[in-house]
Amino acid sequence: MGQLLSRKIALVIGLGLTSIVTVGAIGSVLDSQDASNLLNSDVAIADERSLAKNRESLVLATNFIAQNKGNEALEQLSELEQSFPLLKPYIFFKRGQAYQLAGYHRQAAETWNILIETYPNSPAVAEALYLLGESNQAYWQEAIVQFPQHPRTHQIIRQLLEQNPNQPKLMAILVQYAPDDPGVAEIAHDLATNYSSQLTPEDWEAIGDSYWKKWDYGKAGQAYAKAPSTPRNLYRAGRGHHLGNDQTTAKKFYLQLLEQYPTAEDTGLGLRRLATIVNKKEALGYLNIVIEDIPQQAPEAILQKATIFDAFNNSVAAKQMRELLLSEYKSSAAAAEYRWKIAQEKAQQGDLATARQWAQPIAINNTDSSLGAKASFWVGKWAQKLGRTEDAKNAFEFTLTRFPHSYYAWRSAVALGWNVGDFTTIRDIQPQVVSKTNFVPPGGSQVFQELYQIGLEEDAWIQFQTEIADKQELTVPEEFTYGLMQLYRGQNLRGINKIWYLKDRTNPEDIKQWQALRQTNEYWQSLFPIPFDETILRWSRTRQINPMLVSALIRQESRFEPEIESSAGALGLMQVMPATGKEVARKIDLQDYSLANPEDNVNIGTFYLDFTHRKYDNNSMLAVASYNAGPHRVAQWVSRYGLKDVDEFVEKIPYRETKGYVESVFENYWNYMRIYNTETAQLFQQISQSNTDDITIN
Repeated sequence: MGQLLSRKIALVIGLGLTSIVTVGAIGSVLDSQDASNLLNSDVAIADERSLAKNRESLVLATNFIAQNKGNEALEQLSELEQSFPLLKPYIFFKRGQAYQLAGYHRQAAETWNILIETYPNSPAVAEALYLLGESNQAYWQEAIVQFPQHPRTHQIIRQLLEQNPNQPKLMAILVQYAPDDPGVAEIAHDLATNYSSQLTPEDWEAIGDSYWKKWDYGKAGQAYAKAPSTPRNLYRAGRGHHLGNDQTTAKKFYLQLLEQYPTAEDTGLGLRRLATIVNKKEALGYLNIVIEDIPQQAPEAILQKATIFDAFNNSVAAKQMRELLLSEYKSSAAAAEYRWKIAQEKAQQGDLATARQWAQPIAINNTDSSLGAKASFWVGKWAQKLGRTEDAKNAFEFTLTRFPHSYYAWRSAVALGWNVGDFTTIRDIQPQVVSKTNFVPPGGSQVFQELYQIGLEEDAWIQFQTEIADKQELTVPEEFTYGLMQLYRGQNLRGINKIWYLKDRTNPEDIKQWQALRQTNEYWQSLFPIPFDETILRWSRTRQINPMLVSALIRQESRFEPEIESSAGALGLMQVMPATGKEVARKIDLQDYSLANPEDNVNIGTFYLDFTHRKYDNNSMLAVASYNAGPHRVAQWVSRYGLKDVDEFVEKIPYRETKGYVESVFENYWNYMRIYNTETAQLFQQISQSNTDDITIN
């Protein structure tokens, strides 16, 4: 606690200024305008110092409250609301806490009631209502009515449900406002099963969301069928029944979607799904509607039509569809997938020149696509094989500048001779790591940002949750901030995913904001965090493995969730199977271990990663593949495909999961190096600052 307090005090003091110059000292050499400017500057400096002192006092008071030192907290809070008006509600709440700890219960209640009357909409009020409700539960009912979105209200509801579990209205509040909290998915199922007649359409929507997140699509479809008739809900009602093998009901909702929302993007997706469960002639009719009226889904519908014409042996019509796709929708994912399919076929036939011709447009037209990065790299790789050295260099530089965060950017950097480690050298690299930058999240109110900035993260989190709870959709800054706060709270999987899925926004303004966010270090550091860094560094050094590689593997395995368990039973940060953990623990004489303990898990996981490295002569690609699929299978693949070209070997890995796993781990590795390693960051900055418009792909 002392170290945390010191950090927070240092932070708030550091936000002020360290020097002050008076007008009197040099007034004789200044004209009146200079003196006025200096006076204004002097006032600004004084204001900064006052703000820093206020921040320090509030942090100290919060720390004293955590230590049950009420009188000391009261001293820090004395008249603080007068000089720190922005956080008045929180100052009143904490003063009430301090009074209570000091034994002044009447003053505590009076202070909280002043807060409730003066700032009725502040999230701090819910905190006060919770504490007042411990002696008078009428306050709890007030909190439920006024602050259903507040985390403290959810605590109240859980306590009330423990007293009487038969309260569906309270259960529905948790399902709507706290869907990701422990046990809420079970509450949603209980509502659907036992209280269906008492639920509103909005309740059913929240229940549908709960089932959908658990991939229980059949039950989700049934719930969405009773939800408000929005494009999203109707599509999910149809898709849920579709995946639940009730195609008749699925068709009903897909057609209802078409009738009510004929041009919605969800309708286009629904009609494309419908085309897969009806006869081919009927399917063509639905696909024509998509192509004519719903441009967002048209490219995929065109490709579906071409496939149907193939089944009819109508090669002319199929060809026309694909030509339409390539000419009118050249930047679409469907066009890229079709081009890449042909490019691969040509490469397998040995016609690398034609393969390059098919792949080049993907790299140029699909700059936001992972397939674009892949095509760009292979255009360079095939140029190498054809002896076209300059074309290869251009393609690799193009990949680095247009797809800088991809696995193929790393493969391009290796091909260009950058010192970033190749499959056979990564293990031994011990990169210099720069510290993560501190910054204030871009979303939320001024109150939230002030609470966060001075180090009162828990108060900030509750403030932010309350601010966004009733919003149908968050802005990009708000969604990013939500992800950051989840990372702060150790909910690493949710935090990373929140930030990752910003890429799926389709609104032009959202896309613009996301693209701007991607230009910041803060975005990438949040997307590729390194929790448990001391543990990772310690065991990486012990096993003599590059810590960036270990971090990359953990990010892929568990998203840094220490207690996560896979469907196969693998546990913890490095997803160690219990049998493997038992065997390794015996070898290293580790007793009383727990795979949910980060220290034990990384100890055991890095031992096994060292084993897979040694088995394959420190080839990290084979070691990582073995970590996922097992050494026996990887040995079979090496025997079958050989290692003459490691990039071709990765492409030939027959297990789709393992192939994706290898690419993801090394994409993570590349991003950790690019973000946190000084040398790699400098190399990347140099190529980014060059005239990238001159870099072409031929």
